Amino acid sequence: MLEIHLILLFMIAAAIIAVEVRDMLSSVVAVGAVGIGLSLAFLVLKAPDLAIMQLVVEILSLIILVRATSHRDLPFSASGRWVFNTVSTISFILIFLVCAYISLLNLPVFGEPQLRELSKFYIDEARTLTGAENIVESIALRFRAYDSLGEATAIVVATIGVLAIARRVSIKGKADDER
Repeated sequence: MLEIHLILLFMIAAAIIAVEVRDMLSSVVAVGAVGIGLSLAFLVLKAPDLAIMQLVVEILSLIILVRATSHRDLPFSASGRWVFNTVSTISFILIFLVCAYISLLNLPVFGEPQLRELSKFYIDEARTLTGAENIVESIALRFRAYDSLGEATAIVVATIGVLAIARRVSIKGKADDER
């Protein structure tokens, strides 16, 4: 469980940096690092579906936040703190790569059964309990329907958020051009 502790320390450090930095864009990047760390934690805890969902929502949220803050301040050109920004960026990248490497080492071997009894239950009882002919469909839509619905809802809401921000900026740009 050393990996999960390292990931948690990484997330705590990124959260502190997100609160303490002065420019908004650096804060958004640090919040993104927290989300990436959470994705890695889900991988270590053997919840790849949650890790993928967290990663998708995190990327879409970062797109929204960067788009919303990119015109407000430019830390590399206006603040004069390029040394701090460069060092913190390299530190984040190195910490992320180390945590990712450790996490990926602990993933099970591809094709190695992890939950033999549960998979045997699904294979043996899926058709009987659900009446579906396709085992994959019966698992995805009958046994895990709420999970699938939640994942689809999160993706749709995040996509609508990105489109709303992009449309708002587009409408604002057209209004400025008409003046």
